[in-house]
Amino acid sequence: MQEFAITKARRVRKREVFGWAMFDFANQAYTLLIITVIFGDLFTRVIVGDGPDYRLGNLLWSIALAISYLLVLVAAPVAGSIMDATRSRKRFLMASWLLTVFTTATLYWVEPGLIILGMVLIVISNFGYAIGESFIASFLPDLGPPERLGWISGLGWALGYVGGLVATAFALGLLGDVSAENFERIRWVGPFAAAFFLLSALPTFLFLRERGPRRNVAGRLQLSMGFRRVAKSLVTLRQRPELRDLFVSIFFLMAGIYIVISFTFIYGSQVIQWDESTRVAMFIVTQIMAAIGALGFGWLQDRIGAVPVYRFTLLFWTLAVLGIFLTPWLAERLTGILGRPVEAQQVFLFVGALAGLCLGSAQSAGRALVAMMVPVGEAGRWFGFWGLSGRAAAIFGLMGIGLLQMWLGLANAILFCLLLFFAAFVATWRVRLPDRSGTPRSLVP
Repeated sequence: MQEFAITKARRVRKREVFGWAMFDFANQAYTLLIITVIFGDLFTRVIVGDGPDYRLGNLLWSIALAISYLLVLVAAPVAGSIMDATRSRKRFLMASWLLTVFTTATLYWVEPGLIILGMVLIVISNFGYAIGESFIASFLPDLGPPERLGWISGLGWALGYVGGLVATAFALGLLGDVSAENFERIRWVGPFAAAFFLLSALPTFLFLRERGPRRNVAGRLQLSMGFRRVAKSLVTLRQRPELRDLFVSIFFLMAGIYIVISFTFIYGSQVIQWDESTRVAMFIVTQIMAAIGALGFGWLQDRIGAVPVYRFTLLFWTLAVLGIFLTPWLAERLTGILGRPVEAQQVFLFVGALAGLCLGSAQSAGRALVAMMVPVGEAGRWFGFWGLSGRAAAIFGLMGIGLLQMWLGLANAILFCLLLFFAAFVATWRVRLPDRSGTPRSLVP
């Protein structure tokens, strides 16, 4: 029988928490430099370069990310089940880390017109990064008692935003702006992100422990066993509506968040038409606010309850997206009220700060909820399903926004996110933490 995740005997292991959180610190260099701030913009405007509206570039970017998430969707639950059975979470995590580092470094050779090469490298590198998120999350239930997991999860996410801030600040300072004229410098973003991820994640592999002795199982048997356990897990989800609905809510939440992460700076460039100083300010403000949100809501989650805090962040997201959509209108209204010009990019910066506040908090709260609801010895497979929910959401969200912006334009298609966040809130209706007395010790036979 497996030890259930809500056992109170576990204590916070500070050195392990630090090592675990440093992986969040390290991998944000990939998220921000490659997906959000620099390479995504570089791919659409320079590598593809179908101006003035860049609709083809936006669609191809969505397709590349969606393919990578489709691969994670298939692989994450099976890999998680194998990790549990063989006690090899750390090896799987290291493999995903090295794959991401190598393929990110090779983005240096993607030049204007080499669209297929760029898409292939994004598919592989983002697969390694995304499945690695599931692997590192599976260690969370080991790091402390359930009443501290909200804060620990929030600490990891907050440290991640600090890492992203440091990495991107150095990258923007060293490499300059995203433009065809500056291509020879900005193409170094891949090697820079790879080096940052490589070095900053070293504490993770020094301090994070693998629980239990390693079990040697033949490769073919591992795969067969992984699929069998995934099938049993699907049966369990039908029997536990609160856990199933949490994964459904995470699906809608992550669909919206992946759109925001992948298109915020593209939206600012194409719709708001911001200048370089506002772009830099947006990055700094959202990173700081996201770190504050992750830490603050993580602390609050341990005191008033994980479910209420998670629901609040979802409602806050709907307001933030509505503010993004209404940015030009708000700028006009404020100009009339104040009697002086108010630019849309100024309003967009303020709205971005609100979105940043709930960016880390919503993801951290969802991750902590999963850790509180699953057995420690089965964390790999259930965080595989957490990864499946998130990556299926990425495919749905990115393909949805990609097709909608082809039809309606990016400015109107952003309302799709509002519907996604509201659906995530509705899906939490039956989500409850398990009773700490009498809960079965194992979810899957």
